[in-house]
Amino acid sequence: MPPPSGSPAPERRLAVLLSHFRPCREAPRATTRLASVERHGTAAEAEAGLAASPCAAAGSGEGESSGGGYCVFCNIAAGAAPAFKLYEDDVCLCILDAKPLTTGHSLIIPKSHYPSLQTTPPTVLAAICSKLPLLGAAIMKATQCDAFNVLINNGEKAGQVIFHTHVHIIPRSKDDNLWSSETYSRSPISHDQETKNLVSSIKEVLSSSPEDYSAATSSTPKGF
Repeated sequence: MPPPSGSPAPERRLAVLLSHFRPCREAPRATTRLASVERHGTAAEAEAGLAASPCAAAGSGEGESSGGGYCVFCNIAAGAAPAFKLYEDDVCLCILDAKPLTTGHSLIIPKSHYPSLQTTPPTVLAAICSKLPLLGAAIMKATQCDAFNVLINNGEKAGQVIFHTHVHIIPRSKDDNLWSSETYSRSPISHDQETKNLVSSIKEVLSSSPEDYSAATSSTPKGF
């Protein structure tokens, strides 16, 4: 079935999808104050000065998205890099993704720098999650959608390319040509000893370090 009229070509859709799961190496565009972006009159003018959220690599090779001296989300939170702000409080900020998968694709980021979910304090995660119903409902209404995905890429192998905790809100519609809940085939869980061992191992880790989330991984990128 051909894509609906006005939808991006399959090659472009694939490129956009891949941009969220593969690190970029281009330099960030010139930054201006947030207020100047909010005054842009057209989408083209805004795009000309908007730093792309899937790419945190600096042109000098220093401070790449793996957690060096440059973090695009820290700069946005500080007002040193432009973004389209949707919501802001003392703990977190919601912005439009600069390379959206769908119209209204947004990111909730903590204002303080935490490179992973494991290193993000529970109080900060609670503040972010408590805003998901409010922001999701507002984004759905504004984009005339009736559904959205909440996505967190946590860790390099999970597709994380900016090591500053962030949550994606992706509005969904019937003909958006993104993934469905049954994109990948799944098999029923096996009720065997291997599964029982897995359950026991997870419970053991939880009981031995219930508050030390970072101990559950040995590959968490370092912050700065």
